[in-house]
Amino acid sequence: MSEAVTRTVTSPPGLLASLAPLLRDWLPRQRWFAGKGRPVTGFSLVAATDLLPADARLGLYHILVRAHQQLVPVPGAPEETGDCYQLLIGVREALPPRLAPALIGHVSEGPLAGRTVYEALHDARPAELLLEALRTRARIGGLRFERDPGQEIRPGLVPRLMTVEQSNSSVVYGDTFILKLLRRTVPGINPDLELPLALAREGCPRVPPPTAWLVADPDPADPGETHVLGVLQPFVQGATDGWELALRELAKGEDFVAEARALGRATAEVHTALARALPTVTLGHSRLRTMVAGMAERLAAAVRAVPALRPYATGLGSAYTALDDLAAEGRTWTAQRVHGDLHLGQCLRSPAGGPSHAFGSGGKWSLIDFEGEPARPLAERRMPQPAVRDVAAMLRSFDYAARSADPPQPDWAEHCRAAYCSGYAEAAGTDPRTDPVMLRAYETDKAVYEVLYEARHRPQWLPVPLAAVRRLAGPDRA
Repeated sequence: MSEAVTRTVTSPPGLLASLAPLLRDWLPRQRWFAGKGRPVTGFSLVAATDLLPADARLGLYHILVRAHQQLVPVPGAPEETGDCYQLLIGVREALPPRLAPALIGHVSEGPLAGRTVYEALHDARPAELLLEALRTRARIGGLRFERDPGQEIRPGLVPRLMTVEQSNSSVVYGDTFILKLLRRTVPGINPDLELPLALAREGCPRVPPPTAWLVADPDPADPGETHVLGVLQPFVQGATDGWELALRELAKGEDFVAEARALGRATAEVHTALARALPTVTLGHSRLRTMVAGMAERLAAAVRAVPALRPYATGLGSAYTALDDLAAEGRTWTAQRVHGDLHLGQCLRSPAGGPSHAFGSGGKWSLIDFEGEPARPLAERRMPQPAVRDVAAMLRSFDYAARSADPPQPDWAEHCRAAYCSGYAEAAGTDPRTDPVMLRAYETDKAVYEVLYEARHRPQWLPVPLAAVRRLAGPDRA
C-alpha cells in the first residue's frame, strides 16, 4: 500500500477578492448551480487549498466558497442564504485553444492579477493530480484523500471529463474508474459515500464499491463536520443508463418488460442489503403524521406556485389523508435507508457478454448516485424511509419515458410498471402493489414535485407530470 503523502499549504491572501468579480458572472451559469433565478449578492471563503503552486505555466486551487443569495428576490428583502460550492480553479498566463470552453475569466486585481483562471477539470494535468492524490492517500492542507486498501489504483490513467451531468461533475480515468465530484457540498456524512460503502460490506454486487474518496476536514479554528467532496468508483465500461436504453427501445417500438422486471429485482436486492447493513425503524402514527404533514405542505406550496394544479388539489390531498387514516387505525410500516432519488437515469445496464472480471458484467443492472435529492437537507436524505418511496419514483420514471415518445405510449409505461413491481416481488418477497395507499401517497408526492420543477425549469415538459396528477387525483382514486 502506498504511503500517505502529507503537505501543508497556504493560499495567498486576497484570493477570493481576486476571483469574486469573475465568479459572480460565471457561477450562476453552471448547470450544477442550485440557486438559479436569484442574484448572487456576495461570496465568503469556506476553505482554499493550493494543490499546485502557481508558477509561470500552471497553478491549481481547490476552493470551497459560499455564494450568498437572497431567499426572496424582491427589493428590500434582507434575508440571505448561501450554498457552499466546490471549485477547482486552474491558473495560466493564457489558455490554449483546447481549454477555451473552460474559461472563467481574466483576473484584474489581487494575487492572481494578470492571469487567466478556468474550470480545471477540463485540463488533463489537474485531473491527473486528483487521481494521484487518491492513489497515494495524500493529505494536502485540509483535504484528505482516502482509499480502500484492498483496491488498486494504477498510475497514469488518462482522464476525460463527462459532459452530461446536471448537479455534479465526473471524470473518467482510462475506462477504469469514475470520480464524481460533488459541486454543492454540505457538512456531514454524504449518503453517496455512506450507502455504497455499507453495500460493499454486505457484498451487494448491484452497486460499484467505492475505491477512494475525498473529504475536507473542519478547520481547527472553526470546528465543524467533515465535508464529503468526491467518490471514486469502478467505471462500468460500455454501460447504458436506463433512460437512454428505455428511449431507444421506445423508438424501435420494442417493449421494455424484461428489462423492467430485471431492474425491479436489482432494486429489491439493494433494498434488502441496505436493510441488513443499516438500522431500520418502525413507523407508527406519530411518525407517519409528520411525514404526511410534509407531503401536504409540499402540495400546498406547489398549488400556490402552479395554477394548473389547483383543480386537483383536493384529490391529491386525499392520498395523504388515506395514509394518515390507515396509520390512525394502528397500521405500521418498516423504514430503512433507501436510494432517495431513484429513476431510470440512476441505473446502468452493462453490456451482456462483458469480461467476467468486470463489475456488473453479464448484462446486469446496477444502481448509482446515492446522494438523494440534492435540494433536500442532508439530515432528511439520511433518514430511514419506506422502501416503496424508491419504487414510486421509478414508476414515475417509466411514465416520463413513455410520454417522451411521439406519440406518447401510456400502455408501454403500464406494462413496465407492472413488470418492475413483479420483479421487485421476486427478490424481496413482497409486492409493492400490496401496499397501495403508501404507494399512491409517494407517487403523488413525486408527481407534485415534478409539476413544480417542470413549471420552473422546463415548461414544455409540464404535461408529463400533469397526466399523472389527473390519474392520481381522479374520482376513481378518491
